[in-house]
Amino acid sequence: MSRVPDLVVENLSAEQRKVYDAITSGPRGAVQGPLRVWLHSAELADRAQALGAFCRFGTSLPPRLSELAILVTGAFWRAGFEWHAHAPIGIKAGLDAAAVEAIRTGKTPDLPRPDEAAVHAFAKELLETRGVSDQTYGRVVAELGHKGAIELVGILGYYGLISMTIKAFEVPLPAGAPEPFADL
Repeated sequence: MSRVPDLVVENLSAEQRKVYDAITSGPRGAVQGPLRVWLHSAELADRAQALGAFCRFGTSLPPRLSELAILVTGAFWRAGFEWHAHAPIGIKAGLDAAAVEAIRTGKTPDLPRPDEAAVHAFAKELLETRGVSDQTYGRVVAELGHKGAIELVGILGYYGLISMTIKAFEVPLPAGAPEPFADL
């Protein structure tokens, strides 16, 4: 159960309703999980959902690489709601299911595609060491260019915010969904 009460759509303020409508009319189609928490602050929700729409749907990275970055972040934080939402999307986008499972359990995934290996190494190193070596940085820039590397950091940062929201406010999984990190 979440630490904040769920908002009732019919009781939203005008500002909250504007953000709610913007989210539901966009590519997400629904206000779920951490987005529902953010609605308690319409201004934060508005700005964060706009950044999230760009990070999820508007960067130069193909969905396969965006989802890989999202999954590395979700696994780092053990953010169950995020993992539940994005693991199937990542597999549908072209990530190998065995690699996704390895990421979930903290193992090193087999990523034979150079762009996937570079994104994974960059994301994991940045999250775990709070820095990136010249070698890892050069590898990701060689694969994604400077613009792609900058957008990758944006994705990691945004999904860090998502993960922290999930963890701090104990955002629950959908009813009946198993906790993806219960065995870790």
